[in-house]
Amino acid sequence: MQHQTTIAAIATPPGRGGVGVIRLSGPQAYAIAEQLCQKALPKARMAGFRQFLDDVQEVLDEGLVICFPNPNSFTGEDVVELQGHGGPVIQNALLARCLELGATAAKAGEFSMRAFENGKLDLVQAEAIADLIDATSQAAARSAVRSLQGAFSHKVNTVLEKLIHLRLHVEAAIDFPEEEIDFLADGKILTLLEDVQHSVAVVQKSARQGQLLREGLQVVIAGKPNAGKSSLLNALAGIERAIVTDIAGTTRDVLHEKISLNGLPITLTDTAGLRETGDVVEKEGIRRAIKEIEQADLLLLVYDLSQGEDPLQLAREYFEHHLEPKRLMLIGNKCDLTDATAQIGDFQGFRHITVSAKQETGVQSLIEAITVHAGFQPEEDTFIARTRHLDAMKRTQHYLAEAHEQLVVFHAGELVAESLRLAQNALSEITGEFSADDLLGKIFGSFCIGK
Repeated sequence: MQHQTTIAAIATPPGRGGVGVIRLSGPQAYAIAEQLCQKALPKARMAGFRQFLDDVQEVLDEGLVICFPNPNSFTGEDVVELQGHGGPVIQNALLARCLELGATAAKAGEFSMRAFENGKLDLVQAEAIADLIDATSQAAARSAVRSLQGAFSHKVNTVLEKLIHLRLHVEAAIDFPEEEIDFLADGKILTLLEDVQHSVAVVQKSARQGQLLREGLQVVIAGKPNAGKSSLLNALAGIERAIVTDIAGTTRDVLHEKISLNGLPITLTDTAGLRETGDVVEKEGIRRAIKEIEQADLLLLVYDLSQGEDPLQLAREYFEHHLEPKRLMLIGNKCDLTDATAQIGDFQGFRHITVSAKQETGVQSLIEAITVHAGFQPEEDTFIARTRHLDAMKRTQHYLAEAHEQLVVFHAGELVAESLRLAQNALSEITGEFSADDLLGKIFGSFCIGK
């Protein structure tokens, strides 16, 4: 796809720095750069020193120019990078001059979108660029690189090839009904279908690990005042992040801390103690705590072992609508102030961990329990993945299950074929081979400007 406009943007982060980069892409990129420099451009992929001039031939800045001719550039178009000095005033002035010379200000993600439209990247690889920039851990960065290099796309395309091969067999069975052999009943199509279902499940499992690496887990610490919630946050974070006192109600607002537990990105949230109160500020803190509880992936109900409290009773009181073992973990704190018998009980399927947040006893066991609870077991070749990828695979599995039922129960070739077509479309959404324009706009709109 050849665009008629030439786009320009600052490609380096805002602020002061040694180098600032302006990126141009489109049919007029070279012409604009030549007018800016008033001098012939350097050879392709060779850095050349140039002065950047304004409309009255005064020097705006000076630096390096690098040209990338189409189609062998990031976007597949003519691309020019102007590497000047990194300061907001000079960078904005240089960008404004490019716009005066005929460029259009790039929208968020427009360079990557042009790369996608010109076949330089598929949609998964384009998303991996943004994920690599936003990575919060080395594991997430490595996984994003693998996706950028095509590991995820290769797995998806391998399954797509199997699915297309299966569709060919089904369509042939429908197109040649006069043949003596009943292709739908000979077992081959069923074998191929079950192989595709298994392959999707394998990729789905890896994608789930990649989603956890990218998005992490929202973990909320909740409980009564003075149960040790803030102490537990400090112990998990490894720093004195929250104020800890013996005064009930010290935490008045929610406190967020981003940490990594055994490689799993966690957004840890400390909340105000849950209780009846007449304090207006504390009431607002409790309201915000309840809002965080409703949005949490995992709740840690912290209670004081030394007070002889029943955690299940507290859970029913505080989390009436969230009493699910997959969302709630019971944390008995202050085990250093009580004997071992107080730590034993029937917790009705809820995971229970005893700790001393102050002494940091049992904290490592809690960390391991959280990662196990999340199902986080990334393999060496894990690739980064997003919620939309898992949604597409879930719909693919649904249509494949429909096809299986139509084949085995109803022996309806036309319905099998239709379900397989829908499965292929759902799976193709991942790489962008089959995607709605509004989806593409939403995805690339979340990118940085200049990328």
